[in-house]
Amino acid sequence: MKALFLPIILLLLIFLFYPLPLPPSPLPEPPMKFLALGDSYTIGESVLPEERWPVQLTALLRARGGQIDDPDIIAKTGWTTDELATAIGHAHPQPPYDLVSLLIGVNNQYRGYALETYREEFVALLEQAIAFAGGHPDRVLVLSIPDWGVTPFGAKDGRGRTPAQISAEIAAFNAVNRAETLRLGAHYVNITPISIEAQADRTLLAEDQLHPSGKMYALWAEEALKTLETTAFSP
Repeated sequence: MKALFLPIILLLLIFLFYPLPLPPSPLPEPPMKFLALGDSYTIGESVLPEERWPVQLTALLRARGGQIDDPDIIAKTGWTTDELATAIGHAHPQPPYDLVSLLIGVNNQYRGYALETYREEFVALLEQAIAFAGGHPDRVLVLSIPDWGVTPFGAKDGRGRTPAQISAEIAAFNAVNRAETLRLGAHYVNITPISIEAQADRTLLAEDQLHPSGKMYALWAEEALKTLETTAFSP
């Protein structure tokens, strides 16, 4: 009788003590993708690549544990809204992106382009940015246009405008981009007050005395991060 149960007991012991295969480890989450669209203020005219504000924002997100690729940047000094739109068509970005930023319009203002033309072209760019973010406006950051009227370059504007006139024009363009940003549900980051601080602190300007320095871009990145931290965005 004992001999009859012995094989059964052995099988039970094998079943109980034989190590079961571990479940497969979950695949790691792919790193986030960030697309930055703009002009000289996004490409970082007159500063080192690592001082650009999108690059500094990426570093801040990584410091908080975020897994994020280096930003894809489509931007060039001097671009207006229509020139940025053309460049995007040639660049063939690869959506969807987890985060998209847009900062454009200073060259429209500098060249004296119509405000309503800016509105129309800005809206088209913002809608495209939202599409690049997978249709999620809450993953899009729009930065206001900085006030270059307070810079030494603005004090001797080649078009004869006074610093006060430049500031008023910038404010009008920002009223448009802010209204359209909020209407479409994206996040608005007002960095214009930071740019005005350059009137008293020239270290916030690059050597060309027009564009921001890496120090100012760091403040922009921190402001953008604050906006992200008040939303459902998670790095």
